[in-house]
Amino acid sequence: MATVKHLSSSETVELFRRYVIPNYTRYPINLVRGEGAFVWDSEGNRYLDLFPGWGCNLLGHCPAPVVQAVQEQVALLIHVPNSWHMEAQGRWAQMLCERSFDAQAFFCNSGTEANEAAIKLARLHTPPERYKIITFTGGFHGRTLGSTAATAQPKYHEGLGPLMAGFVYAPFGDLDAVARRIDDETAAIMIEPIQGEGGIRIPPEGFLQGLRRLADEHNLLLIFDEVQAGCGRTGHWFAYQHFGVTPDVMTLAKSLCGGIAGGAMLARRDIAPSLRRGMHAATFGGNPIAARAGIAALEMIENEHLLENVARVSGVFRERLETLQSQCDLIREVRVLGLMIGVELTVEGAPAVQACMERRLLINCTQGNVIRLLPPMNLTVEQAEEGCDILGEVLTQMAHSPSTS
Repeated sequence: MATVKHLSSSETVELFRRYVIPNYTRYPINLVRGEGAFVWDSEGNRYLDLFPGWGCNLLGHCPAPVVQAVQEQVALLIHVPNSWHMEAQGRWAQMLCERSFDAQAFFCNSGTEANEAAIKLARLHTPPERYKIITFTGGFHGRTLGSTAATAQPKYHEGLGPLMAGFVYAPFGDLDAVARRIDDETAAIMIEPIQGEGGIRIPPEGFLQGLRRLADEHNLLLIFDEVQAGCGRTGHWFAYQHFGVTPDVMTLAKSLCGGIAGGAMLARRDIAPSLRRGMHAATFGGNPIAARAGIAALEMIENEHLLENVARVSGVFRERLETLQSQCDLIREVRVLGLMIGVELTVEGAPAVQACMERRLLINCTQGNVIRLLPPMNLTVEQAEEGCDILGEVLTQMAHSPSTS
């Protein structure tokens, strides 16, 4: 591979300062290369990445089967519109449906697009007077106006009103509150079976089963947003399979294509035709490159037995973090399902993220005080131990710091 000369991190920061809209809070580091669980900056520093791609790089950075599939496809056919058939898109849809439920697929480019498709489908499938969708506090469904309205977190609504009408918010985990919000105008219930951005919140026992019962009783669609939880992250292909509750509609994205942009909505076969011709589209949705990447990602998970690896590595994180909790007063709760990991602190988590980065470990903080880890499925036990070592050192040091004690 030819050597590529990169701008320094400081030079790149200046380039962004001049030409890129500053709507993101960015670290002052220029990342230039990734492989597996590691990523390198332009100064040659290597980082262990336990939050790769904000959940998109479920198979680590540049997984070889995905890279090969994309390289092959880009030389054959980059893009054709969805007015044509593409073998790879059909095969990809087949593979997703065979691993989930009896469904048909609509392809798009991101999680927010997948959720917009689900919102449209819910309204199209029910009579016009039924348009309301119940969503949940702490949930996150995307950044477009429809999915922002579906997100029951006021901080994402500031300055954007009036929001799209029809979303009714219920407390996550409170089945009685959901039942009270159902009326003659309700079309669907939409929920993340495990909340991601909301702090890795796992539903209380019986809650998802209760939602399925309410949906059936009132003839509502049950929509599961598995943009963050799906595609093997939890140790099953999809998070709903942990709970024995099958949705009518499921949305996917982030890790769906091993790091390539791609999203999908799966809808039960008898419901899918309600997304009728001419009512929705995504220009690049299901394009040949995304489709080949999605196929390669599914095949890699199976060929390398990564669902089994999730259980093995998840056990390491659970044991290490629960032990740390018993020794560190800063940790209020540890929440783990597969490789969705939340460590709720009694203090702000941003200093821990910064301190870990200085020690070449990349993690995330959400909701102000929840350390969020979304490690790759092919993380080794040794890498998990290394990450826990660094995080443990950081939190222990914080616990003994005068500013946090």
